Amino acid sequence: MRYYIADLHFFHGNMNSRMDKRGFGSVEEMNEYMIQKWNSRIRQNDDIVVLGDFSLGKGEETNGILRRLNGRKFLIEGNHDRFLNDRKFDKKLFHWIKPYEEMKDNKRKVVLSHYPIFCYNGQYRLNKEGDAKTYMLFGHVHNTFDDRLVGKFINITKNTDVMLPSEDRTRVIPCQMINCFCMFSDYTPLTLDEWIELDAKRRIDQKDVSPVGFYEEEG
Repeated sequence: MRYYIADLHFFHGNMNSRMDKRGFGSVEEMNEYMIQKWNSRIRQNDDIVVLGDFSLGKGEETNGILRRLNGRKFLIEGNHDRFLNDRKFDKKLFHWIKPYEEMKDNKRKVVLSHYPIFCYNGQYRLNKEGDAKTYMLFGHVHNTFDDRLVGKFINITKNTDVMLPSEDRTRVIPCQMINCFCMFSDYTPLTLDEWIELDAKRRIDQKDVSPVGFYEEEG
């Protein structure tokens, strides 16, 4: 099975008091909870794509976390993944590390980036049943006002008619962008189908775009 998750921020203590307000008593408590949630779902033969901002820890600290996590791990680089520049970090603990990737998942394409891509490759492609063939999975914006703005863009796009050169009728523009922020899934990696279901429910539950906090870049 393949799973996805974003913005775990191991060792990032400010996530408890600022921005996310995760509420753990310490970095150690947060790290242990996230490890437990990961390993409760993931087995050694599973694949997990982390959509950036895995750890703010140093190289050896991050090595220790990765060695405790089940599964084959893949990393889309995030802006807080500074351990990648630490010579003591063991890059072999990830199957690969890339800034961007496109993969197949059960006959669908997934576009993988730490940052949301509003006009992503394959966005207009539908199968014979009229369902989307491509999904854009991202992180970075957490549960902030920026995420609400992404939601507004998705709603506007999905309600916009377009005439494609290859078709003789108008149809709405597909827009399958999913924020795989770890707190939405209680720090548990999810499959593509699970993220699709969770994201649909979350978007319905969003009543407005009232500020929840802006994305903050530190350092």
